[in-house]
Amino acid sequence: MVHALQIRMKNQITKRMESKNLNRTRIIGLRLTTDEYLKITKKWKESTCRKLSDYVRNSLFEKPIVSTYRNQSTDDFMAEMIQLRKELNHIGNNFNQVTKRLHTLHRVAEFKHWTIAYELDRRTMFNKMDEIKKHIQKIAELWLQ
Repeated sequence: MVHALQIRMKNQITKRMESKNLNRTRIIGLRLTTDEYLKITKKWKESTCRKLSDYVRNSLFEKPIVSTYRNQSTDDFMAEMIQLRKELNHIGNNFNQVTKRLHTLHRVAEFKHWTIAYELDRRTMFNKMDEIKKHIQKIAELWLQ
């Protein structure tokens, strides 16, 4: 990923230098079928080229084109981690509310009720933390293969 970013930055610097030195005054009209155009735009969007004309020019002159790559297992992992983070944030908010409430309680009956709720939230949090650990272990095992 870092290597692709370095190549992209190097390409952008090269493009800037070329654009300062070259005045592109010639236009080539090119007609394409809808399918041809869709294929080219799909490949362009998968590349790091900012403009379609840059992509076509690089292809035409056989310059290197850096394509982006997405790892589906990493994307799935990140989606699960985002969901778990949201759930942990909700649990953390509940803990903060419980703590504030415990500081304001004056009667023993209320205190017992909030202590039970606190224990349930604590168990939920530890279960979610175990879930996170299992997911991290799974992805680590995949990366080690």
